[in-house]
Amino acid sequence: MKFLIFFFASLTLCSNGQTATEILEKSEQKMRGNTLQAEMILQIVRPGWMREMSIKTWMKGRDLAVILVTSPAREKGITFLKRQKEVWNWIPALEKTIKLPPSMMSQSWMGTDFTNDDLVKESSIVRDYTHRIIGDTLIDGRSCHLLELLPLPETAVVWGKIITAIDKKDYMEMMARFYDEEGTLMNSMYGYDVKMMDGRWIPTRYEMHPADKIGQKTVLRYESILFDRPLEDRFFSIDQIQKIAY
Repeated sequence: MKFLIFFFASLTLCSNGQTATEILEKSEQKMRGNTLQAEMILQIVRPGWMREMSIKTWMKGRDLAVILVTSPAREKGITFLKRQKEVWNWIPALEKTIKLPPSMMSQSWMGTDFTNDDLVKESSIVRDYTHRIIGDTLIDGRSCHLLELLPLPETAVVWGKIITAIDKKDYMEMMARFYDEEGTLMNSMYGYDVKMMDGRWIPTRYEMHPADKIGQKTVLRYESILFDRPLEDRFFSIDQIQKIAY
């Protein structure tokens, strides 16, 4: 029994003594910093057609985030606000703010292949899941840790399991596979076009592919990104998201 306990505990450690949780924390810090401001292009690709959407995002730590749609014109000004575990959506055309219930986190974000949770991060891969190193893998010539994430008991999250690959050198998330509660693969995400942006090597393009929809994907491309610039907490308020929409 002692041997089995030691064996399974050792699976959570990599060769340099890091735990799976420490690897994920470093990866999350790499892509978020203490604060983040970014401009992105989303391409929604479907068999026979494609459309683009431009967005701006501001994040502070794990608990504060704003996403603003800047184009196309018919969706311009739609804004999402996250504060801790609560998410609001401001819709300028209706002049109305809607609080999103947890049940909506698994639904498509603005018609893309990302979920609401993927974009606004209502759940936390660090706080809401257990973490285990299950092996190594090679992605685009980069040696990566392969990690398994399982939701904590009674935690309200979208996914029943996540398998992710984190680059060993620069802690970039290069791949993630998302499974439902029955263990069925639902979505796969891949990182491409690694570049230096604001002093950090990051994938500047991510693609999300639904497992059961051939020829369908959503591409997220970073146009600009700034880390660790001052952002006041009061920026992340319902009053503020109504102002930045105009």
